[in-house]
Amino acid sequence: MPEYRAIIADDHAIVRRSLAEILGKIGGIEIVAEAANGIETIALVKQHSPDLLLLDAAMPLARGIQVYGEARRWSPDTRIIVVTGFTSTTMLADWMAAGVDGLFLKSAQPEEMELGFAQVLAGGKFVSQEVADKLANEPEREALTDREREVLALIAAGHQNAIIGEKLFISPKTVEKHRASLMAKLGVNSVSGLLTYALREGLLDEHQQL
Repeated sequence: MPEYRAIIADDHAIVRRSLAEILGKIGGIEIVAEAANGIETIALVKQHSPDLLLLDAAMPLARGIQVYGEARRWSPDTRIIVVTGFTSTTMLADWMAAGVDGLFLKSAQPEEMELGFAQVLAGGKFVSQEVADKLANEPEREALTDREREVLALIAAGHQNAIIGEKLFISPKTVEKHRASLMAKLGVNSVSGLLTYALREGLLDEHQQL
């Protein structure tokens, strides 16, 4: 009888297959379900309460961090490892701050994943070397507020100040202040610079990202 039960959540079948192969090498793990979108992931975690969830940071229908929060709510004992294609240090730092049990880039070596997955299942924490190096080498930057992230996502989606204000129930003047603050914090001086940042951070069309 398997010692552990796992769910693999990623919208790319080839990634799910690769992760399943790595889990198979560890042994004693039954993959009870696979999910291709965020809503499905939440439902399956609620249904199975697995020992392990391998979670993509970006899937259709629900943002990765939302899926993570719901998974924690419905199955607090599930060990959660995020495997992401995003290399943004801001996003990686956010996952670390959220308290994930493991964090890997999709470019990590299978041997490192095997080691890390086993360590997390045994109750430990594991951060891949690539992630650790990126976080260690990133210069410190003032964090964005939740409101600034909302404004940034709407700017990147092409909305003007008046529309953003209506959506967030704030004045266009306040939106402009947030826009100026964003540019100052991110060191950019144009909307295209904000757009580049938003795409890199997964704030826009997340389901089309890695």
